[in-house]
Amino acid sequence: MFRDSQIELSEEQINHYQENGFVQVDTVISSDEVEELRTYLDEVMNNESERSVQNSKKGAAYYKVLNQRVNTWRDHGGMAKFVLSERLAGMANQLIGHKGIRLFHDHALLKMPLDSKETPWHQDYPYWPMKEPGALSIWLTLDDVDEQNGCMKFLPKTHKLKDLKAVDLVNSHDIFDDAKTKGQLLDKDRAVTVPLKAGSCTFHDGLTFHAAYSNQTDKPRRVLAIIFMPDGTIYSGKSHPVVDGLNIEKGEALTGGTFPKLA
Repeated sequence: MFRDSQIELSEEQINHYQENGFVQVDTVISSDEVEELRTYLDEVMNNESERSVQNSKKGAAYYKVLNQRVNTWRDHGGMAKFVLSERLAGMANQLIGHKGIRLFHDHALLKMPLDSKETPWHQDYPYWPMKEPGALSIWLTLDDVDEQNGCMKFLPKTHKLKDLKAVDLVNSHDIFDDAKTKGQLLDKDRAVTVPLKAGSCTFHDGLTFHAAYSNQTDKPRRVLAIIFMPDGTIYSGKSHPVVDGLNIEKGEALTGGTFPKLA
């Protein structure tokens, strides 16, 4: 049974995140908690809910990159225990200098077996309706991951690169060409591949270049990703499935029960 508790990150981990735009943190949930979260994730992925903000459609091109469901915490109380956890949000708060953390949204991410595609190099921030960078994601794996089943890779120190276009994950363009037009010549050979054991995670800044390998195994690769944002994050006015229909005005803070403060 999941019981919330605090994890204190080391100064070395915090410095690594701030200098490189990502950090690995091992064993943030126990093996029993992994089993519990696997059950909840399987239940929510197999339940069609009208409240789900976005689902991948089986057979569609995007499904081969990522089979995902967004805002699982609104559909399933068990998922909510983990998504709203002070343990996970507290680590994010430490990484951004204790500015206070709110939830933007979560998503269950399954990279399906055998016929999956690589997730291309991209930044997350260009998708988000936020006036300024600063938000970050936790990528919590429920399976051991490596290059065979879809682990992540990051390009260090790219979290300072702003004003690049969002990458279509199905019909992708080369984000490195975008960076080149901004005068940034980036070396993909500097990428850091991050295999993880189940229950471990990475955090990465919304501007950090990252990608994921395809899943060449015969089982889905299961991940819970949560996007955290600093308290006081301002809505940019851009359309986004999580904010559309909420009557939030451009320039207002993303706040309230839909974007709860967690740390």
